[in-house]
Amino acid sequence: MEWTIDPTLFQWVILPVLIFLARVTDVTLGTLRIIFVARGNRILAPVLGFFEVLIWITAISQIMQNLGNAVHFIAYAAGFATGNYIGMTIEQRLAVGTLNVRTILAGPVESLIEALRSAGFGVTKVEGEGASGAVHLVYTVIRRKDLTRVAEIIHSVHPKAFISVDELQTAQAGVFPPVAHGQWNLFRLKGKR
Repeated sequence: MEWTIDPTLFQWVILPVLIFLARVTDVTLGTLRIIFVARGNRILAPVLGFFEVLIWITAISQIMQNLGNAVHFIAYAAGFATGNYIGMTIEQRLAVGTLNVRTILAGPVESLIEALRSAGFGVTKVEGEGASGAVHLVYTVIRRKDLTRVAEIIHSVHPKAFISVDELQTAQAGVFPPVAHGQWNLFRLKGKR
């Protein structure tokens, strides 16, 4: 018995679904690639780029062969939008990168410094002048995945602390809590562990 696909079903359902899935995949890879390029990952970014373009060429070739079918265009555009969303969601869950957490406090900061150091984070304190007078700036450079933990430590010691967070492209040396033994991490920071 020979199995065949109805050409109408293929043109109006199967091919649009395949175009959608291809576009979701290539845009997801593209979103991740851009993020890894911005973070200086010279190995993973080109690999993702290779597969991104390979899939894109396949999807666009199907669109060009079927220019009369508007469903293909809709599938292509919907795949693009969905791929962006999925790529950002994956990147957020990977929590790749390094952050500079700056805490500004008016008053004593020794208990905060001790709490952060006890948790394994490096800390630098700087005195400054704010709108209301003397302040202390407490800097700590952390892995992005540690942001929630660091914010909890800061707010447990100083509930009204002002915190600002900046992304860093690279960080060398410094003090970071150790990565759990056996944890696979392609994105390790350069420097002291």
